[in-house]
Amino acid sequence: MRRALWIVSVAGLLPSALAAQGDCFPGTGSREARALALVSLPIVFSRVGAPEAPTHGLRFGLEAARLPQVSDRLATPTICRPGKGPENVNLLPGLLRPRVALALGHGLELEGSWIPPVRVHQVKANLFGVALSGSAALAPAGPTVGLRVHTTFGVIHAPITCDDDALRDPDSECFGGTRSDDEFRPTTLGVEAAIGWPLLGGRLRPYGGAGYTRLQPRVRVNFTNSIGDTDRRRVKVNLDRAALFGGATWLATPRVELTGEVYGAPADGVTARVAIRARP
Repeated sequence: MRRALWIVSVAGLLPSALAAQGDCFPGTGSREARALALVSLPIVFSRVGAPEAPTHGLRFGLEAARLPQVSDRLATPTICRPGKGPENVNLLPGLLRPRVALALGHGLELEGSWIPPVRVHQVKANLFGVALSGSAALAPAGPTVGLRVHTTFGVIHAPITCDDDALRDPDSECFGGTRSDDEFRPTTLGVEAAIGWPLLGGRLRPYGGAGYTRLQPRVRVNFTNSIGDTDRRRVKVNLDRAALFGGATWLATPRVELTGEVYGAPADGVTARVAIRARP
């Protein structure tokens, strides 16, 4: 099986056997754009937690997100590299992301995340997430509402275009070349609102909400073929997405809480997230 990063289900990445093509700007309704939106879905830095007025200084956590499956039809290019088969995009099962949050007072909380550049299975990510949220209780022991702005930025390097299996395949355009070191920049910027309810004396807090996200995925090829020509083509698209989410937070101990969340964009698909957070 060819190994490639799930994240770039976008056509236009494989180098041409003829002259190098120019940069590609697929339309917002193209398969390329829809595939990029789907694989960006679990990268969006959503809340993964019921809104609450923070009362502690620091919280540390770890999030795991499911990576949606991209169908062969959606992974088959139509604009940037028409006439080729589907890309290999469904080879990673999930995403792990550490989180840290700092209470600022007056119901405000600053949250950050960093996936460090450690190469695993020829994939190296250097991704950051930042969010600022504000929460307020509507009544004592009643519902809590929260507003949150968030962004994700950084880069992922991987042999997306030409992995080792493709280099050994005589039917591949990659045959005889050098393993590619392509990059994907899944930049997102969004805002969301949520409301949660305390149950079981506040130990269980179900919540739901909606949001809007601006996606600016960027892909750049970095592949040198068998005759020494280097493909540095780029794929660019800007997308706007509505989001819906819901979940529940369980206070397992006074210092540890667990959250499960379903997060989806109606135009693309759904992902599931779980998170554990602890207070010192």
